[in-house]
Amino acid sequence: MPLTEDQLAEIEAARANPQPTLRAVAPGMEQHLYTAVPVLDHGFVRVIDYMGDDAAIVQAARVSYGAGTKKARDDSGLIRYLMRHWHSTPFEMCEIKLHVKLPVFVARQWIRHRTANVNEYSARYSILDREFYIPEPDALAAQSTVNNQGRGELLQGAEAARVLEILKSDAGRAYDHYEEMLSQEGQQGLARELARMNLPANIYTQWYWKVDLHNLFHFLRLRADEHAQYEIRVYAQAIAEMVKDWVPAAYGAFEDYRVGGVALSAKGVEVLKRRLAGEAVTQENSGMSKGEWREFEEVFG
Repeated sequence: MPLTEDQLAEIEAARANPQPTLRAVAPGMEQHLYTAVPVLDHGFVRVIDYMGDDAAIVQAARVSYGAGTKKARDDSGLIRYLMRHWHSTPFEMCEIKLHVKLPVFVARQWIRHRTANVNEYSARYSILDREFYIPEPDALAAQSTVNNQGRGELLQGAEAARVLEILKSDAGRAYDHYEEMLSQEGQQGLARELARMNLPANIYTQWYWKVDLHNLFHFLRLRADEHAQYEIRVYAQAIAEMVKDWVPAAYGAFEDYRVGGVALSAKGVEVLKRRLAGEAVTQENSGMSKGEWREFEEVFG
């Protein structure tokens, strides 16, 4: 179960007791507040708190007080301008705090985004639950033959069953030994901070993760991308749906300029100009490397 009975009761109590406030609220995000969105087999993402909205981005950019006299379409245009020209600080005026339950190996990948504040469940003080990420059959893939950090074709039949059995049995055995090493009745046992080192990387951990919108967009651009590892991508996609409701104008600009847009080098711009002028341009006379040319052709070929 992604959430314990105590956690569900806590969420229900919080949502049943709304508080009056003078601060700006985003109706789209209010519907997500506290509610856990299931991810993978035992994981979840839920919004604990947030600050700011689309108007806060605009206000920071104009350094103005209050809503002012600008119309909503003017605000949207300004947000698109800020995104288009890579402004960052106005988007840093919005923040979000998430409670995430995720496998340890996903957490180790996630923590590479060092522009957030993180507080993780401590296995030095508490005993981890017997919960492991076991992939669904359609997530079991062989190593890619063309990408050293990617997946290839799905495992099938007996091979898939063999791998799943190894994952399940190894995880269960490691946790059994973890419990045996901990303090037992009549035995001193091993310290929790040492016993945890024998646990597998697919065991679940939890953390609170607080990040501003500028850096969250960077996270989403990389981790919600179709080329990202599936296990972190599904978390990023769940967060993206929340952000879309929280700051719709900013998210729309993000989708347009960061997700759907293309960054060109000076050489790429020059090649486009030459092509528009009717010149036949090849990789050999473009000034680009083979890798650059291949990526250029994937978009403009």
